Amino acid sequence: MNQVEIFKALANKTRLQILNWLKEPAENFPDQANADFENIGVCVGQIQIKAGLSQSTISEYLSILQRADLVSATRVGQWTYYKRNKEGIEKLSKIINSEL
Repeated sequence: MNQVEIFKALANKTRLQILNWLKEPAENFPDQANADFENIGVCVGQIQIKAGLSQSTISEYLSILQRADLVSATRVGQWTYYKRNKEGIEKLSKIINSEL
């Protein structure tokens, strides 16, 4: 995990908000039908609606978070779902506690 990429990913307000929203998906995305937040995650369309940004911008933001190992993606048919990557978040916590 590249520390610079992680902190670059977190340096954007909306990307940071997305991570916060994904921490409590049931609370932040109550309109998602057939929600399996634990196993699959939140549909990119729901994240886009909440953020109020274009689909391409949200997709790019989620891609940046995924490359930083902070979220993981699951494809279900034509839809992509995202959830927090617990292992990546734990690694980030260790980096902060041990190196900063």
